[in-house]
Amino acid sequence: MNLESIRPVVLGIFALASLPTLAHGADTPADFVPQLLGAQYTFIDQHQDALRSPYSGPLSLRANGDTRASHTFGAYFGVQLPWHFQFYLDAEMFKGAGVSNATGMAGLPNGDVIRSGTANLGKRPYIARRVLRYTLPLGDETEDVEASQGQLAGKEYASRIEIKLGKLAASDDFDRNRYANSTRTQFMNWALFNNAAWDFAADTRGYTNGIMLALAQPGWTLRYGVYQMPREANGQTLEGPLSRARGEQVELTWQPQKDGYAVRVLAFRNIARMGVYRDAIALAEETGSVPDIRADDRDGRRKHGYALNAELPLADGGDTGLFVRLGWNDGRNESFAFTEADRSASVGAQLSGVHWGRAQDRLAIAVAANGISHDHRDYLAAGGSGFLVGDGRIDYAREQIAEVYYAAKANKYITLSPDFQFVRHPGYNADRGPARFYGIRAHVEL
Repeated sequence: MNLESIRPVVLGIFALASLPTLAHGADTPADFVPQLLGAQYTFIDQHQDALRSPYSGPLSLRANGDTRASHTFGAYFGVQLPWHFQFYLDAEMFKGAGVSNATGMAGLPNGDVIRSGTANLGKRPYIARRVLRYTLPLGDETEDVEASQGQLAGKEYASRIEIKLGKLAASDDFDRNRYANSTRTQFMNWALFNNAAWDFAADTRGYTNGIMLALAQPGWTLRYGVYQMPREANGQTLEGPLSRARGEQVELTWQPQKDGYAVRVLAFRNIARMGVYRDAIALAEETGSVPDIRADDRDGRRKHGYALNAELPLADGGDTGLFVRLGWNDGRNESFAFTEADRSASVGAQLSGVHWGRAQDRLAIAVAANGISHDHRDYLAAGGSGFLVGDGRIDYAREQIAEVYYAAKANKYITLSPDFQFVRHPGYNADRGPARFYGIRAHVEL
């Protein structure tokens, strides 16, 4: 393909990007005209150093190290419809791979590889989101909102009922955090961009079908979401109907001032075809085999958990601030959709570059600790594997992670971010590691 052949496509995209964005609920002749909210490309080149490895299993970090690059491409469209409806369509494509085949730890070092899916999904474009959004005003007060992925610019009613229905990500609306929410512009480690103990419903790429209901008031918002679970752990096929398998979450956000501190409390429950760690161990002892959690899968198994998420802007219009997350789930049934963690804690800080004459830059650092339940530990110690972790056996210790990055704004569209991560006890195993990861990320956003 030469440049001349794609010139009309490129010109068409930028023509759409130049269209004015409509205020929410507007009923104008421009309704039904797509508005391009944005397009992005993210490149991550990451190197894993060699690590101490007296033994390894099917899902261990590679002892001799590894170097891999990943690429994600995305185009995000939105359109204002009459009667307070909006429609969003996102297309994405993933190329490349993660170090150690994106296994070996709960806190994997490259969050973008979640888009790669399993090995047989291919590297073709796919629809990530297909969402219909409705807002019902409950008052006349409005606030200005800027355009972003899944958000048209314009006026938003401060008091409203909001409904989102379609294909989406549960993390689009739950467990959000100003300082640790995007693997493409903020922290890349899985234990930092979401709460690792929140095993939210998703297919292999991180998306699902469902509905989100919200009651928003000045100072607080209450959200409830119910989504399809995968048919098997980390699977691409979603289970149905919702009466058989579903992921439910409810979250209360307390934020007295729009740009001030925020506290979010979340509770979740999953019902799915999951295995029970203790049952899998018992069966293996009876048969003299290695425990396999998948062989114990049964419909109707349940997992529940809780998460706390807080952010505290300190200065520089909120560009300097702190964040913290705490999470817990019962750890009785297998880790199923996000990552293999039953306990999680993280804390971090972001500092604005305004202090050294680079107002658009930022420096950030965070630490996280992941843990698993006693049943989960015994399962791994007996040689069992999940979908991310499995060293053949373990000397249990909490997985401890530190990450630091510097985001340098090259121009309006391009951000370059060198990144370093240090991990003790990868895969909850004190016998292995520590592991070091060096990366460079280039993010282009239009």
